[in-house]
Amino acid sequence: QVQLVESGGGLVQAGDSLRLSCAASGRTDRRYTTVGWFRQAPGKEREFVAGISWSYGSTYYADSVKGRFTISRDTAKNTVYLQMNSLKPEDTAVYYCAADLSATVHTTDAFYAYWGQGSQVTVSS
Repeated sequence: QVQLVESGGGLVQAGDSLRLSCAASGRTDRRYTTVGWFRQAPGKEREFVAGISWSYGSTYYADSVKGRFTISRDTAKNTVYLQMNSLKPEDTAVYYCAADLSATVHTTDAFYAYWGQGSQVTVSS
């Protein structure tokens, strides 16, 4: 079991930065755990944003955020971060962190068994 609590969303202007946090508790000590960030805009499907292997630190990004967003983890704090720079109005969405008990960073939400409550990010133009 893994429990996830997100924080850090808000309203910003285009070009600004935000950092989302995802505090994890439970079986994050497993060797094979990955944490992903997904987002869902109104009227759209939930989409993968970024993912990280908890033990190895390997990362993967959606093309739409590559070069602007950075995912990282602090194993001492059991927290995964999503640093979002150069935000655009099209980044507006509810952002979710999710955990998958595997070694592979999956980009499909069906692989993730554990989800946070979601955090709203709104970027105005």
